[in-house]
Amino acid sequence: MSYLAKPKLHHPELKANRLGYTRRDYEGAMSTLCAGCGHDSISAAIIQACYNLAIEPHRVAKLSGIGCSSKSPTYFLGGSHGFNTVHGRMPSVLTGANLANRDLIYLGVSGDGDSASIGLGQFVHSMRRAVNMVYIVMNNGVYGLTKGQFSATADQGSRSKRGVVNSDSPVDLAALALQLGVSYVARGFSGNKEQLVPLIEGAFMHQGAAFIDVISPCVAFNNHPGSTKSYDYVREHNEAVNRVDFVPHAEELTGQFTPGTVQEVLQHDGSVLRLRTLQAEFDVHDRIAAINYLYQRQAEGEVVTGLLHIDPTPEDMHRHLNTSLRPLNTLDEAVLCPGSAALARINAALR
Repeated sequence: MSYLAKPKLHHPELKANRLGYTRRDYEGAMSTLCAGCGHDSISAAIIQACYNLAIEPHRVAKLSGIGCSSKSPTYFLGGSHGFNTVHGRMPSVLTGANLANRDLIYLGVSGDGDSASIGLGQFVHSMRRAVNMVYIVMNNGVYGLTKGQFSATADQGSRSKRGVVNSDSPVDLAALALQLGVSYVARGFSGNKEQLVPLIEGAFMHQGAAFIDVISPCVAFNNHPGSTKSYDYVREHNEAVNRVDFVPHAEELTGQFTPGTVQEVLQHDGSVLRLRTLQAEFDVHDRIAAINYLYQRQAEGEVVTGLLHIDPTPEDMHRHLNTSLRPLNTLDEAVLCPGSAALARINAALR
C-alpha cells in the first residue's frame, strides 16, 4: 500500500500542545511495514512523546542505518531533519553532526542487526563517548529484510519460524550499555505503550547518552511459538522493574511512599498522578546492581523492562572535548582566524 499518500486533512478539533502543534504535526509518511509490526508501535510512541514534550519538529535530527527499523524515521517527525546512513554506520554520522551543531536534538534509530552485528563497534564507541543523543534499537531478533535469519540478539535456544534452533549466545545491548557507562539505560516493549512513552520522554530530556532497547516482535518471521521475542513470550515473561512516568521540570513535588502501595500526587496542571512503587529493592542509580539484576532475571527466562539506570549528573561528549557552543556553520572569519598573535601563543605552548 506504499503508493497511497497519507491524507493531509486535519480535524479542526484536534488537541494542540503548549506550542500549538497537534499530534498530526509529529507524524510522517504512511508506513509500508507489515501490519502489526512492533516498529510501527515504537514510531507511534515517539510521536506521542514528542507531542507531550512540545518539541519543535524542526529541532530534531533523526538518523538511521539499514533495515526495517531504519525505515521507520520516514513514518514520524516528517518536519524534522533526516539522514539515512549505510548499514551500521548511523552512530558515527550522528556523532559528526552532533559535533558540528549541538543545538539540535539527536535521535538515532537502529535495529538489532544494524547495531549488534555490523554496527556493534559503532554502537560501542558512540555510547562510551557519551554522545548526547537518544539511541533507540528496535529489537526483533531477526533479519526481517532478508527473510528471518537469526540476528546477534536472538536468544540461545530460540527457534526460527522454520524450526531451526539458535545455538549462539546473544548480545544484550542493554547490559552492554550499562557496562559502557551510559547514563540513561532502559528497555521497553512495543506492546506496552503506557511504559514506553515515558521512557522515551525521559530519554529526550536527559542531557547525555540515552539508550533504549525496545523488544519489537517481527510478525512475519519471529512471532511464533519457540521465539523469545514474540508478543506472547514477552507478555508472559515480562518483569517490569518499575512503573514509569515523566514529569517536566517544575517546582518539586514530594510525598510519602510505602513500598507496594499507590500514592496520588497532585500535578501542577491540576491532574493527579498515581504512582505505584514496585521492586522497592531496585535502585536505578546503582549500575552494578542493574547489570546483576538483568542477568539474574535472564537466567529465569524473564525479559526485564523499565528504567534500568539513570545518572542524575550526566556528562556528554561536548563537555569532555570542550567544543564550540555555537554551531560550526555560524562561526565567522574573526573566530576561525584569530590572527598571528594567537597562533604564536599556541605554538609557544606546544614547544
